[in-house]
Amino acid sequence: MKLVVGTRNAHKIAELTEILTPVLGGLELEPATGEAPEEDGTTFYANALIKARAAFSESGRPSIADDSGIEVRALGGEPGVRSARYAASGLDEDNTALLLTNLEGIEDRQAEFVCAAAYVTARGEYVIERRWEGTISQTPSGGGGFGYDPIFVPHGSSVTAAQMEPREKNEASHRGQAFRALAELIATLPTQ
Repeated sequence: MKLVVGTRNAHKIAELTEILTPVLGGLELEPATGEAPEEDGTTFYANALIKARAAFSESGRPSIADDSGIEVRALGGEPGVRSARYAASGLDEDNTALLLTNLEGIEDRQAEFVCAAAYVTARGEYVIERRWEGTISQTPSGGGGFGYDPIFVPHGSSVTAAQMEPREKNEASHRGQAFRALAELIATLPTQ
């Protein structure tokens, strides 16, 4: 099965390959090649669909995409859908640093990673959303993962998502949960 992925993020494509292959078998993921669409939705759900629709429109082939980010309770859900663009530079380390700065002196560090996974074909559109609860650490730790992984400690864990083995992280994470559920749905649909 070949799917176009509405991203050019190599980390995300590698992660999705590992998550989807056990359910969908001989899977080939191909990054979208057109211009990235403007993610102007106000929810993860809306932005995931924007990206999957753009990849499908460009390629004419079944396409998947996700929108994900982190919501921090004490910050009213920020950075939310702006997670990738929280700091002016949009760099992971700058986004993480800004979030830690905004949490200085705040005891409630509860947070949730959120992922909306979308699948768009000529026969329909599907979106599944999942959450991964945890807390924000005081300082970054770990060299794995990307984004906010170095400061996110999942509930029930003593290490950050960036310190987890990739397989362990993919099993528990918001993206792993959402895309496994989406893969199970795709497996039941007629071949596109």
